[in-house]
Amino acid sequence: MKVTDALLGEHGVFYAQFDYMEKNIPHAMDLTLVKSLGAMLTAALATHAHMEDELLFIALEAHIDPQFGPLAVMRMEHNEIEGSLIRLQEAQDLAAAKNLLLHAIQTARAHFAKEEQVLFVMAQQMLDTRTLEQLGRKWAAARKVAI
Repeated sequence: MKVTDALLGEHGVFYAQFDYMEKNIPHAMDLTLVKSLGAMLTAALATHAHMEDELLFIALEAHIDPQFGPLAVMRMEHNEIEGSLIRLQEAQDLAAAKNLLLHAIQTARAHFAKEEQVLFVMAQQMLDTRTLEQLGRKWAAARKVAI
């Protein structure tokens, strides 16, 4: 399996979580609940971003300048999402916590769209199938799944 397929599959799982949270967060009446949802999302997104950074982005650096262009944007957005989720855990106000979590989700959705429409397409053009599959095996080993 290509690493791009694996990462795309992870996006599908996140979309279900995002849908659930976007539907329920506006009605949440408990700061602890909102922070808990954010903490769960943080744990999952952090490992996903790490996989992208350590596998796909590093492989693409031989073809794309990491300081400019798509890789720089992707890393900047990872930092923005992470920052919103960190501030969420520091929030003392329910409304602020809701806004931070919803902002992180909206940013992640837009980020995923860029990956799916631009970065993954570039990866398939710039990296050969053997490399993408080798990175897919590294992804599977890190995730402890059999492919």
